[in-house]
Amino acid sequence: MPSDSDFKGRGFADKKFSGKRGNSLSEDSIRVQPHSIEAEEGLLAACLIDGGQEVITTCIESHITPECFYKRQHQVIYESILALYEQGSPVDEIVLHDHLRKSGTEEESGGIATIYHIQGRIETPAHANYYAKIVHEKYLLRRLIRTSREATEACYEQQEDISVFIDRIEEEIHNISSGRVVQMATPIDKSLDEAVADIHALLNGRDDADGVLSGFRDLDGMTYGFHPGQMIVLAARPSVGKTSLAMNFAEHAILPDGGRASSGVLVFSLEMTAAQLAMRLICSRARVDMKRIRDRVISKQESGEIATTVKELKGTPLWIDDAASSSILDIRAKARRIDAKHRLGLVVIDYLQLIRGTDSRAPREQQIADISRGVKGMAKELNVPVVVLSQLNRESEKENRDPRLSDLRESGSIEQDADVVLLLHRPKKRDDDEALDEGGLPGEVEHIKLIIAKQRNGPVGEVDLTFVRRYTRYENFKR
Repeated sequence: MPSDSDFKGRGFADKKFSGKRGNSLSEDSIRVQPHSIEAEEGLLAACLIDGGQEVITTCIESHITPECFYKRQHQVIYESILALYEQGSPVDEIVLHDHLRKSGTEEESGGIATIYHIQGRIETPAHANYYAKIVHEKYLLRRLIRTSREATEACYEQQEDISVFIDRIEEEIHNISSGRVVQMATPIDKSLDEAVADIHALLNGRDDADGVLSGFRDLDGMTYGFHPGQMIVLAARPSVGKTSLAMNFAEHAILPDGGRASSGVLVFSLEMTAAQLAMRLICSRARVDMKRIRDRVISKQESGEIATTVKELKGTPLWIDDAASSSILDIRAKARRIDAKHRLGLVVIDYLQLIRGTDSRAPREQQIADISRGVKGMAKELNVPVVVLSQLNRESEKENRDPRLSDLRESGSIEQDADVVLLLHRPKKRDDDEALDEGGLPGEVEHIKLIIAKQRNGPVGEVDLTFVRRYTRYENFKR
């Protein structure tokens, strides 16, 4: 049986079943859980042939742990085999028996008689991979049974927040599913082929290079797009245009003229409603002033542009979640669920400081640190870039300077967890130096500075952007 330690810390209490529910679940104790003693003995026997080094390496790469074995004797024997492997010692029946005796587990393993019995099961390790696959699959089935049973019992006695409870169940099921996939090191030939394809894509100006391109020439020139597993922090003071820039990133990713159109984008908007974001997206892409719509003075041409834009956006792989009070557990669960059905290419969170902490009693700085780690964990788990918006404190305004990493509000862990940190800054203008829009109106077209304050795998520096305020749209800066 798998050990209890394999399930500790997963959020399910180890319950004793009693009463009516206990009687209904007692059928599980009568039914034998999935296992294959023959495959377990065959795999252990393969580990004892010819020193076992190659077979044991295969077992480790296939995530075979002692808990994968159903029979307790086999668990103890495999633990000793792994210990000998870590010491660099060759493994055979004599060395194994000596190790069991010295570690005080000889009796629990069944002793030399059990070892000789196992050793006689096969004559060649040729089928070790097949045995390992059977052992691992039976173990996953037992984990699924255990998780389902404990989840059922916990539902009757559930005392914690329901969103936390459901997320833990989903996470455990996801972990079981992920356990089916064994990630192996890839030969350099494959990596070289992928790198060459990316080089050609970049040289030819195509958007199919690794990562989702932002759509902004200078920014993509420094970052080469947002890459899977990255946490990208986009920070600014209020009303500088964080949401507008993030939605421009999303627009470029979902439409054919940018990013990977086959990959979906999921936007978590904790501040604005989905309808408000959709309105902003339509007006931005159609280049129609939202104020003219509210004033009911749009022209036929603008009306036509809106209709064309709506047709473009309909059917695109964009999801907007506007739940106002979401925790990082809620966000991860929703992203995991959508990604399972429709592969995501980008996740946007607007914004980090509005995410509810899972422990309301903890200091806010600790809550932000937990949320930041959760965002990074989601990026790695789903293998997708996550753009998370964040607030800056007032220090840069007080000191009349450009923002920097230390201005990230409430927690230094954001700076630590992020792979890329982008800081939006509106430079101070003199009264006689205001920009003019196409119609000559002051202040409608602004020069915004995007500071790349941190980048793990690339340079830092500044990028100039143009912000067209009446369209709430960012564009490449024209020099």
